[in-house]
Amino acid sequence: MNLPSRLEQCYTGAVFDVLRDMGRRQCILPHNLRPLDPARKFAGKVFTVSGRPDPSISAHDSLLQWTGLLSKAPPASVVVCQPNDSTMAHMGELSAETMQFKGVKGYIVDGGCRDTEAILRLGFPVWCRYFTPVDVVGGWKPESFGEPVTIGGVEVRSGDWAFADRDGIVLIPDRELEEVVARTERVMRTENLVRKAILRGVDPQAAYLEYGKF
Repeated sequence: MNLPSRLEQCYTGAVFDVLRDMGRRQCILPHNLRPLDPARKFAGKVFTVSGRPDPSISAHDSLLQWTGLLSKAPPASVVVCQPNDSTMAHMGELSAETMQFKGVKGYIVDGGCRDTEAILRLGFPVWCRYFTPVDVVGGWKPESFGEPVTIGGVEVRSGDWAFADRDGIVLIPDRELEEVVARTERVMRTENLVRKAILRGVDPQAAYLEYGKF
């Protein structure tokens, strides 16, 4: 099983514990970014996008630039967007279907989403901050691709990894992915030993002292 598939078998709490122990606490995106479907999870290499509101842009130019964003999204990536906006939806049904068809693993936006029922039917994973029917036509444009963005004080870099489940989104430096996955798998195996010990009657504090994990 490859590293992304192994990572998807983990859960974000255990991954965070490992990164915390490695001295990387600034690895979690804000908790107000929530999944449309909490049952979905994904892991993939980050591809960043940033943009800004532009009330002077025409409907045609805004759609031209938005479809350019969709064209640039690499297969197997996780697109992370900092729209610098809290008024519009930066994801909708047709865009989600396009990304899904291209093989994009998921979309994370520090902004809004619309057409949520249709996206849920598609099964494309989207994490966002709010919902609104207002789209980007004639009002927003992407400005950069692949450059670092900041969300909630956390820097997000293209080429690193994002792993998301119902608890949140954790970021993993690319050069540390193999170590983080291996250590997380060990943590989960140890947790299973603690669980088995408690279920056979071992005192929880004694189980912690024996295994060093709880």
